[in-house]
Amino acid sequence: MNPMDIALEEARAAAARGEVPVGAVVTGVDGAVLARAGNEVEARRDPSAHAEMLALRAAASASGDKVLPGATLWVTLEPCAMCAAAISFFRLRRVVFGAYDPKGGAVEHGPRFFAQPTCHHAPEVVGGMREREAGELLRSFFGALRQGD
Repeated sequence: MNPMDIALEEARAAAARGEVPVGAVVTGVDGAVLARAGNEVEARRDPSAHAEMLALRAAASASGDKVLPGATLWVTLEPCAMCAAAISFFRLRRVVFGAYDPKGGAVEHGPRFFAQPTCHHAPEVVGGMREREAGELLRSFFGALRQGD
């Protein structure tokens, strides 16, 4: 199973728990999965419990280091400003995301965090991988909330 399949699986599991359906996977230089997570904001009552943050923390813990210089983050939604800052501080090599987020995204939208002169480390970024599938998960989730399901 490729990393984006795993991230989408994590996003679906998050939605089933009543969380915004975002999933993330961190892979090492060799492509092995170091960590995976889905959003846990509601369960933890913690606004910082985004899938990216949880996966990055778990990957660093598993690696025994505070940075992940050869790692790739695979995430179903364009990271927000908080997650983009964490990606920079974890020194990731690459970020691959699914759906673009014009409202809350901070990589290709909003502050474009990695393009700022104050950004200490900017990873390679690949956006739009499995965009349609990742976007549909979000649209379905929020559509059901609006209908009161």
